[in-house]
Amino acid sequence: MATTSPARPIAQQRSAAEVLEGRRWWALLVLCAAQFIVIVDTSIVAIALPAIQSDLSISSSNLQWVFNAYVVVLAGLLLLGGKLADIYGQRRVFLTGFAILTGASLAAGLAQSGEALFAARGAMGLGAALIAPSALSMLFGIFGSRPHELGKALAFFGAAAPAGGTAGVFLGGVITEWMDWRWTFLINIPVGLLVPAVTSSLLPAGIRRGGRLDIIGALVVTAAMVIGVYGVVTAPDTGWGSTQTISLLGGAAGLLAAFVVIEGVQKEPLVRLGIFRAPNLSAGNIAMALLGAAWIPLWFFLNLYLQQVLGYGAFESGLALLPMTGAIMLLMVAATGRLTAIFGIKLNIAAGMVFLVAALLLLAQTPTDGEFLLHLLPASLLAAVGMSLAYIPAMIASTASAPAEDSGLASGLVSTTYQVGSALGLAAMTAVAQSYTEGTGLAEFNDGFHAAFYGAAVVAVAGGVAALALIRSPRQA
Repeated sequence: MATTSPARPIAQQRSAAEVLEGRRWWALLVLCAAQFIVIVDTSIVAIALPAIQSDLSISSSNLQWVFNAYVVVLAGLLLLGGKLADIYGQRRVFLTGFAILTGASLAAGLAQSGEALFAARGAMGLGAALIAPSALSMLFGIFGSRPHELGKALAFFGAAAPAGGTAGVFLGGVITEWMDWRWTFLINIPVGLLVPAVTSSLLPAGIRRGGRLDIIGALVVTAAMVIGVYGVVTAPDTGWGSTQTISLLGGAAGLLAAFVVIEGVQKEPLVRLGIFRAPNLSAGNIAMALLGAAWIPLWFFLNLYLQQVLGYGAFESGLALLPMTGAIMLLMVAATGRLTAIFGIKLNIAAGMVFLVAALLLLAQTPTDGEFLLHLLPASLLAAVGMSLAYIPAMIASTASAPAEDSGLASGLVSTTYQVGSALGLAAMTAVAQSYTEGTGLAEFNDGFHAAFYGAAVVAVAGGVAALALIRSPRQA
């Protein structure tokens, strides 16, 4: 009897593992839905901003924080979210993130003042910062032992990001035009209730490493991220050479340097510095940051060109971006994995950047009376090829070689670099566009957009060069 008692729980554990294994594609659907929601919440408010400003009497200078409160907190806390997933278990942190996101979405939808909405959006960013690294870490946990399926799983997960970005603009336009702006936040609640309801039967608990949380390191790096991103997103208004901008960016750099020193002496650091010795992890994160810094300005200014120059409505703009989104999803699922297996991550990232450069240079030639089929569709499809080629290989380079106990940390790192790269790239290209916009006519707006496209092309070139120079082949690694 004594020898059979411990065997029963082991058999039960194996049975549970087999059940989860058999449902892995349903689990992937849940993880993709989570990634989709995180990105949707970034873009869905873009079209609704004028209505929000009117209803809540928000000043023009403060209106940006309806968008930025979410992005700044998300970028600042992703590393912490990844570490929490490693310590307490990916599924537990995932569910906590959804609980926070759902409650904060309700608060945002019911907000009666700008301040209340800003606070709710920041809380939404906190929930998203717990969800994103936990979801990616669980994906690797589910499919990591199946290399022939991992590429396809990453393709679906990767495609959820651009799909969420486009769907957010489209849904925001539809909701604002035919419903009420508050539903851009309240729409999260049904999903926020459904996903946790099916999580326990589909998603593994994940590796729970235990240990203590590096509170000092978490506070320092979060402050550095928030201050740095805040400095960049406000620089176009205050000036890149202003005392405020220089002080904020200098303070962020000082805090990052202090964070590295702190992590080097901590027994249980938030970021184990040895993780950067994993092959290609640093290079992959650099490539991912530059990809975000090129891609988000492309998407953002293409949307502005459609609405402010060509006069498209919110609904029409969403429709115009659908072919690009559909092509990304199709290519990521059907082609990226095979091409990565044949040519490797280095050449795929570099090729993706080349296609992005080509798309950006075409968009920099668009006239004020541009036609969708002639001037927009070819460029948007080239951009789709570039994104689909580069995103998944950069993600693989950034995460695949990390030790299993650091999977949440590696996922948090790559999510952080993409979000911070996106914020920095968009802020920089916004400043470039403003400096080349010398009037309020269509031609002047178009000149500013062209300058932003050229600037993003330079960033994409840098991304391709970085991939070729820094990413090592499997034999070198």
